[in-house]
Amino acid sequence: MSDVVLYDYWRSSAAYRLRIGLGLLGVPWTPIPVDLTTGAQRGVENLQRNPQGLVPTLEIDGLQLTQSLAILEYLDETRGAGWLPTDPAGRARVRALALAVAADIHPVCNLRVAKFAETTGNIPMQDWMRHFIALGLQGVEGLLAKGPTGRFCHGDGVTLADIVLVPQVYNARRWGVDLSAYPRVSAISSACEALPAFAAAHPDRAKPAG
Repeated sequence: MSDVVLYDYWRSSAAYRLRIGLGLLGVPWTPIPVDLTTGAQRGVENLQRNPQGLVPTLEIDGLQLTQSLAILEYLDETRGAGWLPTDPAGRARVRALALAVAADIHPVCNLRVAKFAETTGNIPMQDWMRHFIALGLQGVEGLLAKGPTGRFCHGDGVTLADIVLVPQVYNARRWGVDLSAYPRVSAISSACEALPAFAAAHPDRAKPAG
């Protein structure tokens, strides 16, 4: 068993990001599932790790870290991953792209938010997800049209923005969003998915057996 432990849910976008990041770094980890569909995230054990009642939590370097973007930046800083450009303008652009997904799309399309909308507003979950994912990806597509987008979100090397984008594209496909309107998003996601670390982190590979 690895000393690095990831408290994970296979379909969690935030946990998916960390699986990608750890894979890119070649850091072995032990996954411990926290089943969001049964409410395990609100159980006593998970709340002790993560008072927000969310996943992921990463145990590494004697620390218990939460919030996927903060964890990815910690890994970048401590492992020299190079996921943020060296120039301030580049770092700002990569962070903006990452936050366009992580702060603007993901919170609205979180399972607990979508369930609340469905149960209290009688809005079918699929309609909710399709609307907000499509709206968010439209904005990301526009951001990619500005600045040095290359094979990946920012040039030709993987950055924090790519690590955050790919799980959102997975969710878009899951909920039936038409990605043809977002050619840059689609092309970047395809380039990332061809890389072994991204492929290994895919939810189909992380899903518990049984």
